[in-house]
Amino acid sequence: MDVNQVDLTISAVRADQYPTTGYPEIALVGRSNVGKSSLTNTLINRRNFAHTSSQPGKTQTLNFYDVENQLYFVDVPGYGYAKVSKKQREEFGQMIEQYLTQRQQLRGVILLVDARHTPTADDAQMYQWLTYYHLPVLVVATKTDKVKPSQYTKVIKEVKNKLQFVKGQPLILFSATSKRGKDDVWHWIEKQTGVK
Repeated sequence: MDVNQVDLTISAVRADQYPTTGYPEIALVGRSNVGKSSLTNTLINRRNFAHTSSQPGKTQTLNFYDVENQLYFVDVPGYGYAKVSKKQREEFGQMIEQYLTQRQQLRGVILLVDARHTPTADDAQMYQWLTYYHLPVLVVATKTDKVKPSQYTKVIKEVKNKLQFVKGQPLILFSATSKRGKDDVWHWIEKQTGVK
């Protein structure tokens, strides 16, 4: 998809604030600092449109990015950051669960994991949770420019083993620096949403 127009429509904390346009939505989930903003910026051909929070775990809203008046990228708060209080984690955990299980416009979820490290227990839990609810999932391993190409096979094996991959589940290696995987991610998004 050629992207020329993108707007942050709303940063929502409740279902009654979600957009009512009916556009298909793709949610991006992952640990704090895994590279959700970098993936979003790469996909929409912008350098700093989606901002990285200066304090990991601070983003506690669902950010709806309107792409070409055709679909929304929904940036979900990062998980697994210790400095966020237990009460806060529970509150936005409920918000995320409600969005992911009840939003009819949701067409798929991109789960980001860091290619430099074995996926965490939080990553595995999120993947298992998404598959339990039969949500279409694309796993994207980010920051592959910081991994030697000779290690790619090992990265793929580690991710699949740790997350307990469902057979046939797509996995894409991505780099915001080299743009590796960008077209493959877009292809999956277009397939899920029907936009071109």
